[in-house]
Amino acid sequence: MKLLFIGDIFGEPGRRAVQTVLPGLISEQGIDCVIANAENAAHGRGLTPKICEGLFALGVDAITTGNHVWDQRNILSYISEHPTVIRPANYPATQPGKGSIVVTGRNEIPVGVINVEGQLFIGRVDCPFRAIDRELQQMAGKAKVILVDIHAEATSEKRGMGWYLDGRVSAVVGTHTHVPTADAEVFPEGTAYISDVGMTGPYESVIGMDKEVALKKLRQRLPEKFAVAQGDPRFCAVLIDINEQTGKATSIERVEKKIES
Repeated sequence: MKLLFIGDIFGEPGRRAVQTVLPGLISEQGIDCVIANAENAAHGRGLTPKICEGLFALGVDAITTGNHVWDQRNILSYISEHPTVIRPANYPATQPGKGSIVVTGRNEIPVGVINVEGQLFIGRVDCPFRAIDRELQQMAGKAKVILVDIHAEATSEKRGMGWYLDGRVSAVVGTHTHVPTADAEVFPEGTAYISDVGMTGPYESVIGMDKEVALKKLRQRLPEKFAVAQGDPRFCAVLIDINEQTGKATSIERVEKKIES
């Protein structure tokens, strides 16, 4: 089966890129399941119910998130009622939503999706490795095809997770840094891996933020009003081929498409 994972959707330019590219890509490539990280989809901070519904209408089957998941308060009740939007599994159990979901692909094959957040340089969360073990135990027997989105700052932590899960899941994909990496590969035991899928959003920016605002903030070290950039919007994703009988990945390739501003 073919599984597409879309990297961090950032603001209106990112949403427009998905709208422009995704429907045609699903048809052209025969994609069976689409998963997207959308924690920055609302003005670069968080996501809203309306945005989620829009992404589902375009063909997204499940949405993962990260450290900005709660930035838009109206997502709290929505995520409790719509399990196809998940938050990191290593967040407190008292928080709304869940850290994993099993969705059914267009080919009727179940696909497990797990979301965890890293600990290094990003925030105080529970151990992502223990959280993954717990989610996999709960998912046992429900899906052979499983994708893990590790939303983390440190490449070392992401790559460590890749090796930890080699042979246990179909794919481990990194998000959060908004910069695509050149290390897409299939590990020896059949797990597809990439340290960061990259941002679906404006690349004439500082990881999505208006570059002049970002530079002023970096140089002066003073607070600045956040502003989403607009220039050079791109669609960034990975397309993963998976043996649906074994759950092993056979290939992973980056998909990057520029769209008109």
